[in-house]
Amino acid sequence: MAHAVFRPSRFAGAAGLVAWLALAAPAGAQLNAYNPYADSQQHLPPVAPDGTLRWGTFYKSAAIQKAYERLWDLGACRNTNMAITVPVERNKVAIDSLPEEDFRGVVVGATGTLRGGMIAFTTAADDGSTFVAALHPAGVSKLAVSGPLPATALRPGLTVRIHAEVDKKGIAAEPLTMLDVITPPAGFKPTAIEPGRAETIVGTITRYSAGTLHVQVATGKIRRLTIPIAAAAAVRVDAGQLDLVAPGDLVSLTGRVWRGEGCLAEGTVFASVATVTKPELADAAPAVDERLGARTR
Repeated sequence: MAHAVFRPSRFAGAAGLVAWLALAAPAGAQLNAYNPYADSQQHLPPVAPDGTLRWGTFYKSAAIQKAYERLWDLGACRNTNMAITVPVERNKVAIDSLPEEDFRGVVVGATGTLRGGMIAFTTAADDGSTFVAALHPAGVSKLAVSGPLPATALRPGLTVRIHAEVDKKGIAAEPLTMLDVITPPAGFKPTAIEPGRAETIVGTITRYSAGTLHVQVATGKIRRLTIPIAAAAAVRVDAGQLDLVAPGDLVSLTGRVWRGEGCLAEGTVFASVATVTKPELADAAPAVDERLGARTR
């Protein structure tokens, strides 16, 4: 292999999915790149010139691979003992050779970040099959999250885009009636705020309480904003962050699927594209759409 190796989380199988969801933390579902031949091998970039993602190798059993890595580090195995090398080779799955499928379903849970995070979802099949979608460890999977959010979901650290007018102290007289939670593109630079002028502002939430939003802007003389929010304000998300994905969201994704030994739940989907749509707030717990399901590309 001439590219990075993909290693699953320490959990395996359907029972592992339950444990993973119970932890619901990035540390419990890491996708780590490791190659025992890295000292003598050139790595290819995670994205091919045609835009295809390169995933590398999936290990059916993390225990077998770890044991082999220990032997390699000790110098006890250099691909000469067939009793070791044959099981090691059989333990590998070339992800890039797996079939690519399209899925539609309802999110059960999500953990981690765009770099190697996971989304568990249930399809509308008769048996309600549950799959786990893995995002690429290099952060090159495309994730889009959109739809309405309740104002109670606003929290420190989220980036928001608002249209407001503030005074020289950064205080807005008029309450916001709408705002967007966004993920700024790489290299984004906000513009400085001018007092007394209604304008589009992009900043990071530092606090939200009692109907008042506190926002930090990264440039200009006015950097700390205090803005009231109307009780019926519309909050929408248009972002690419996994921590905004929640149970009940609808998901459609494309990825290479492994349903064999070592997969999570009914199958591990190595997702290249994932689109998450949040339900309307009046339908916060929607039934599974009959049109949802998995279909081979």
